[in-house]
Amino acid sequence: MAKLLDRFAAWFHETFNDMWFRTLIGPAQTKGAVQGCDEFAREGWKADLERRKRFTREQRARKRAS
Repeated sequence: MAKLLDRFAAWFHETFNDMWFRTLIGPAQTKGAVQGCDEFAREGWKADLERRKRFTREQRARKRAS
């Protein structure tokens, strides 16, 4: 059984970690990531995204200042 699992793991990594396979399936999609949610969830997602962007901008400003 262990040998079968090892063979499966090897096949899985050869297949799905392969760059050709990843280009075949295409890039990750984020368009419509919150589609289907209610308005409250969408607004929460947007607010969270803005907080993360603001944090990143502040971090960059701190690095430039120091």
